Amino acid sequence: MTPNNNTTDFGFTQVSPQEKTRRVTQVFDSVATKYDLMNDLMSLGLHRLWKRFTIELAGTQRGHHVLDLAGGTGDLAAKFVPLVGPEGQVVLADINASMLQVGRERLLNRGLVVTYAQVNAETLPFADQSFDIITIAFGLRNVTDKDAALASMFRVLKPGGRVLILEFSEVQQPWLKPFYDVYSFQVLPRLGKLIVKDHDSYRYLAESIRMHPNQDTLLQLMQRAGFERCDYHNLSCGIVAVHRGFKL
Repeated sequence: MTPNNNTTDFGFTQVSPQEKTRRVTQVFDSVATKYDLMNDLMSLGLHRLWKRFTIELAGTQRGHHVLDLAGGTGDLAAKFVPLVGPEGQVVLADINASMLQVGRERLLNRGLVVTYAQVNAETLPFADQSFDIITIAFGLRNVTDKDAALASMFRVLKPGGRVLILEFSEVQQPWLKPFYDVYSFQVLPRLGKLIVKDHDSYRYLAESIRMHPNQDTLLQLMQRAGFERCDYHNLSCGIVAVHRGFKL
């Protein structure tokens, strides 16, 4: 199908925006209960280091209000809770009810108090200038209208606030690309079939990474949304990158 104004990408397939929303919901409904296990297996545990680096870049202070978008099972939210202290607030937000439920149960079992919200990143239901920090980890590539999502994040940030986007990106080492392609399109789907009984969702994962804007393109999207002092940090040879931008 040829892309046009009425379609968007779902992996390598062009579908209507409504169909993408439905299919992405199906993907995460399918993988929610094994999401953490699959993250550990797929990244060999590296996702924990990537998230720790993101937290370090955030510059969190006590009393800050933090929005963790596409927060899923709550990895980042859990780390923010002790940093903001009782004076602050952490909102764990996700568009997918299954993921949000898994995250809620996980954090409650750890005795962590956060606020939960089922939201669409493109139309955040929060007041202007509500948050000091917004994070979105491995979620932006699933958003249909990334410009709308970035604009919505910019709106709800306080002046001086910052957004951090942790996402798969473009591998920077040419020698690594063929090995990464084999891993992405052959190993990951088979791993998904073995662990989650779902080959197609992990095929979509590999395709969605290739369709996501690369490092410089995403930086330009952030600047277009109004963010300033934008930068990015490549991790693991660019397999992932952390983008940061400020509302000044």
